[in-house]
Amino acid sequence: MTQIMETEAIEIKKANKIVTVLKFMKNNPTGIIGFLLVVATILCAIFAPYIAPYDPGAASLGHRLDLPKLLDDTGKSQYLLGGDQVGRDLLSRIIYGARISLLVGICGVIISLVLGTFLGIISGYFGKWMDDLIMRLAEVQMGLPFILLAIVIMSVFGTGIEKIIIILGLTYWVSFARLIRGEILALKEQEYIQAAKAIGGTHFKIIIKHILPNVASSILVLATMCIAEFILLEASLTFLGLGVEPTVPSWGGMLADSRNYMTSAWWISVFPGISIMLTVLGFNLLGDWLRDRLDPNMKV
Repeated sequence: MTQIMETEAIEIKKANKIVTVLKFMKNNPTGIIGFLLVVATILCAIFAPYIAPYDPGAASLGHRLDLPKLLDDTGKSQYLLGGDQVGRDLLSRIIYGARISLLVGICGVIISLVLGTFLGIISGYFGKWMDDLIMRLAEVQMGLPFILLAIVIMSVFGTGIEKIIIILGLTYWVSFARLIRGEILALKEQEYIQAAKAIGGTHFKIIIKHILPNVASSILVLATMCIAEFILLEASLTFLGLGVEPTVPSWGGMLADSRNYMTSAWWISVFPGISIMLTVLGFNLLGDWLRDRLDPNMKV
């Protein structure tokens, strides 16, 4: 009898967990969609060698401009999403292209986040002349158009994925610095911060224990949004010929290669464009959901 009751209790707990998950999915559909899109992109990037059906760089002139397999009535096409202008498998190149987009997005955000957080804390917490100096630098940085700055730097130092990451990281620190500065200006006037100072807490200890935990949610939301923006910027620079090398599979490079085939081979541009759209959409939806969940002012 006791075993039966225990079994029933376990089944009830499992049922309650399933109901909780279903309610969560019902109440947060956009967050779930964004999360799934992001996870799918990450999995494609990590397991690209195992998922991609062909070598992304292997050209076969016999399959040049092959139709997507499902649209090919002749049965000659081997490629699910078709072949590009030199006979490479478009699906394999899209899967490998996810690596470049995520690498640029995540690494660029890490640089911006670390630099912007450091300068934002100095500006907001210590203030005075340091605040004036950092904010003037931020205003100068914001006055420089990113694309123009990137074109100048790439023209001088050459193209390459590492240069794109550095340019993005050193350009978008302003967004993090201004956000963190604004929140710290409000936080440092709170009573618990004043109490921590009164009992002899060091600046370092106050920043680590009281300031950073309270701005972490805002940093996370902004970082998620910036990844989406960085992916678009990388694709734009590569499309202009100022991004990654042509030999590296990237979504922006695929769009650039398809310019002369927009009418004769639409799939070469449509499928990479859809990949960019879905990935950016996923990070934006995830960022919106995180903002709604983590920002107390957004809760009713």
